[in-house]
Amino acid sequence: MQVWPGQAYPLGATYDGAGTNFAVFSEAADRIELCLLHEDGSETAVELRETDAFVRHAYLPGVMPGQRYGFRVHGPYAPESGLRCNSAKLLLDPYARAMAGTIDWDEAVYGYHFGRPDSRNDLDSAPHTMSSVVVNPYFDWGDDRPPRTDYHRTVIYEAHVKGLTMTHPALPKELRGTYAGLAHPAIVEHLTELGVTAIELMPVHQFVHDHRLVDAGMANYWGYNTIGYFAPHNAYASWGDRGQQVLEFKSAVRSLHKAGIEVILDVVYNHTAEGNHLGPTLSFRGLDNPSYYRLVEDNPRYYMDTTGTGNSLLMRSPHVLQLIMDSLRYWVTEMHVDGFRFDLAATLARQFHEVDRLSSFFDLVQQDPVVSQVKLIAEPWDVGEGGYQVGNFPPLWTEWNGMYRDTVRDLWRGEPRTLAEFASRLTGSSDLYQDDGRRPLASVNFVTCHDGFTLRDLVSYNEKHNDANGENNRDGESHNRSWNCGVEGETDDPGVRALRMRQMRNFIATLMLSQGVPMISHGDEFGRTQHGNNNAYCQDGELAWVHWPGAAAAEAEEDGTEAAEAAEARALLEFTRSMVWLRRDHPVFRRRRFFHGRPVEGTHDDLSDIAWFTPEGREMTARDWQAASARALSVFLNGHAISEPGPRGERISDDSFLLLFNASPDEKEFVVPVNHGRQWQVVVDTAVPEGVAPGQGDKVAAGDRVTLVGRSLVVLRRPA
Repeated sequence: MQVWPGQAYPLGATYDGAGTNFAVFSEAADRIELCLLHEDGSETAVELRETDAFVRHAYLPGVMPGQRYGFRVHGPYAPESGLRCNSAKLLLDPYARAMAGTIDWDEAVYGYHFGRPDSRNDLDSAPHTMSSVVVNPYFDWGDDRPPRTDYHRTVIYEAHVKGLTMTHPALPKELRGTYAGLAHPAIVEHLTELGVTAIELMPVHQFVHDHRLVDAGMANYWGYNTIGYFAPHNAYASWGDRGQQVLEFKSAVRSLHKAGIEVILDVVYNHTAEGNHLGPTLSFRGLDNPSYYRLVEDNPRYYMDTTGTGNSLLMRSPHVLQLIMDSLRYWVTEMHVDGFRFDLAATLARQFHEVDRLSSFFDLVQQDPVVSQVKLIAEPWDVGEGGYQVGNFPPLWTEWNGMYRDTVRDLWRGEPRTLAEFASRLTGSSDLYQDDGRRPLASVNFVTCHDGFTLRDLVSYNEKHNDANGENNRDGESHNRSWNCGVEGETDDPGVRALRMRQMRNFIATLMLSQGVPMISHGDEFGRTQHGNNNAYCQDGELAWVHWPGAAAAEAEEDGTEAAEAAEARALLEFTRSMVWLRRDHPVFRRRRFFHGRPVEGTHDDLSDIAWFTPEGREMTARDWQAASARALSVFLNGHAISEPGPRGERISDDSFLLLFNASPDEKEFVVPVNHGRQWQVVVDTAVPEGVAPGQGDKVAAGDRVTLVGRSLVVLRRPA
């Protein structure tokens, strides 16, 4: 075999049409062997003799896409000093563009023998682990263009590739649970009809199913256990894992883009699948443990962990920072994705111990000409000390607003003294974002997400029911701010079912009427359930998959209860669609700037851009905001304060709206304010099963009394 010197950059395996360049970093290694893997289980070892700045490299003519490979690192094995090199372990390439196979969790993939954590294990891991794959980088993108939807027009749909597609009746079975299924016309049509502009995919970087879960007959369903930051997860490919997963993922992105839907990836750069000091040796640990991981300073055998997973990446290491930035750029430039949601993003700000918003990572993102131009969303917390950082990320970033979730849940379950904070959350959380120059669009608003109850379970369960996870119901959040409407779990009681449907409509309507960027969790638009499991991370099955109303209706022809549930699901779906489109049609619900609460210059009505009223129709006072028993208010949104370009470039003013919220359990009369419009029309009423189709509601006049049933909201529109 010919071996040429090759290049130190780019890292990974780079195919150029005639051969492949291999480059891998390790400061800890004495020498590194590239192992080309063959179908009979044998391997050809090639020592990487060329070294530049601790990057070993070689070019192999004739090595083609589909070739499986790995690395064997010869160097010091001294866990007490943080060094864990062992040439018996076949290591994955941190820059591999694809990975093949699975891990069978034989003892050989560990650096020690079971039951003897201080021993050294020299069993060959090659037959039991995954392999890296050389891929063909060429792909016909055609005229693919990123949709580049502005934040104020964005509606995010959080989804799981497998969970979203596994039970859809229109998908061929061979495409269910795959990237190809995600791009199927039935899925794309559902998203476009719903009004979604961006799909936020739960982790699709190559991940590993934990040893513990596999032994228990479960899986790491969510995928927050990454081992390959450049490789699409191979199990989501419908037709092979020797690079086909890359082509299939690109095809899915191209199809979604054609429909005007952006693709945002949920990425996990805070930790890897190698776990703590008792975890397996799969890649980073065996290549250069102290360069990749945060180790305990006075005892580097152990790992610092602010993620709850056993390890944290070393965010002050230039090689870790390069890995992350190279990965982000790769997914934007080569895979055409449109943004990222960063899991446990507070950990990325920990150069040392504390969270530092000026850390190197954020500096690198800020100045990067590629990464800085896509959507960047932080999950603004981790499990370390001082890890809750909602509102504290740099101006370029948006954030999952956990305070929005908590406050909206508290309002609709009837908690006292929530009105003042609810007003802030409804109007974009200026208390969190205004001081550092950010706008309402910095707030990604959500009521539910993958982590916690689904929307239907939020109104059906007071307690978590996670027994299926095998942890005696100890896992998952215990304080969910949920309310079961009087009965725990499923019920045939028509009154309870009606109340639950109304509560779901309340949550959806509130989300779509709030300033900021709304995010829907997959299946919530038609009320999917996990039967009270609020931590379905290990449930790769019927419990966690989305069950589509069409499939439910087909299965329920003979069952009256199931047929009723299918009808409820279809009605909720139609209501969700109408709310999304109401938001999209009216820029007053998606302002680019915060409200000022004062008259707007240049408008003919001299009204404030926003005004708050008691149910009696008088403006709210400080005492009204703080009253413990107050659970109702109305808010006027002045459409004259905002306008958008019309079809010929002219400025068109929006309609004005009056939002009436009654979060109390009792019926309440609202007086329509007398000075903010003569005639109004009801366009939304969550007390009505259909929610009232826009344009079909009753007319009301200034001074009229509008009766709201307990726990409902009404939207009145005044034409511009």
